[in-house]
Amino acid sequence: MTTAIDYYFTNLSPYAYLGHNTFISLAEQHKATINYKPIKLAKLFAELGVLPVKQRPQARQDYRLIELARWSTKRKLSLNLQPAFFPADPGLADRCTIVLQQAGQDVSEFVANVLAACWAKDQNIADEAVIRQILTSLNVEADSVILQALSAEIEAIYQSNTIDAIEKGVLGVPTYVYQNEPFWGQDRLDLLNDKLCG
Repeated sequence: MTTAIDYYFTNLSPYAYLGHNTFISLAEQHKATINYKPIKLAKLFAELGVLPVKQRPQARQDYRLIELARWSTKRKLSLNLQPAFFPADPGLADRCTIVLQQAGQDVSEFVANVLAACWAKDQNIADEAVIRQILTSLNVEADSVILQALSAEIEAIYQSNTIDAIEKGVLGVPTYVYQNEPFWGQDRLDLLNDKLCG
């Protein structure tokens, strides 16, 4: 039986960036398939009553930066704590992820590159030119993917992913769901590994 993990995230999340490569390696180790489920994080936050980062108490904003720096060191990933384009609208990147998933393509490199664009390269992932360059670098037909990403069908899946996350009690991103059990945060990957090991 195929092992499948639902991956709720958005291409703007610093914690998705920090955990992405580790998660991909973990899934490969366990021969698990990944169901990429980009969600509209603002809608999830609104449902849960969670404030956007810039509206949270200063102490929480400060501690967030401490944690990001710690995990950047632990994961051995460069990370700009104050990226030039944050927050940016991840909608196009998220919808391109859905297009690639629907086409049965390997999505991991695209997501890794988009996350790094924001958090390591100070690029604006809301800029179509940035997304186009990433797709092209992966030998993907950028025009076709972007055109599909702007369709009502892909938007409906994006909305559906978000509703699905709300109904499953997802608290934030990234959240990995395996056998209906959620693991919220890239710092829970060791626990997900334990579950996969049985």
